[in-house]
This record gives sequence, C-alpha cells and structure tokens, in this order.
Amino acid sequence: MCPKRLYTVCLETVVPVADETVNGDRYRAMITNFFIPELNNHDVRELWFQQDGAICHTARATIDLLKDTFGDRLISRFGPVNWPPRSCDLTPLD
Repeated sequence: MCPKRLYTVCLETVVPVADETVNGDRYRAMITNFFIPELNNHDVRELWFQQDGAICHTARATIDLLKDTFGDRLISRFGPVNWPPRSCDLTPLD
C-alpha cells in the first residue's frame, strides 16, 4: 500500500530550542506544543511517524505520547514498529 501523501518534518531544525541540548522533556514539549497542533490540519488516521533511536526520542514518556497520537503507526526504537538496529536512516532526511 503506497501512502497518498508523505510529510517530512525535522522537529529539531524547525522548532527553536534556544541553543540547548534536546532532551526528553524538550522533545516532548516540541511534539506537544508545535507538532501535534499542526497535525490537527491533517487526517492523522493514515499518517505514520518515524524517528531514529536518539535517547530523547525513545524515553518511555515520549514513546507513550507518540503511541497516543499515532497508535501502531510509529516506527521507532521501542515503538510498535521497531527501528532496525544499526540501521542507516530509512529516509534521506539527513
């Protein structure tokens, strides 16, 4: 099944973080304050979310937040669809 649309977002480059290291709390704040409100403009029932295995991405609270939003359509280490170990990025974002 091919997706109808593909959205690519890099939260750490589009959301100002005041030259601070992105930790789990800051990453969840970016998702909660910027990303999820933007999703209200789209049909998220068919949207998949993919992230790498960075520690701030894989904190239990972060995974729980993303599961609440995307359900089983989450590709992440410790997510419903596991990010392959020692994997290069699955998309050319970097």
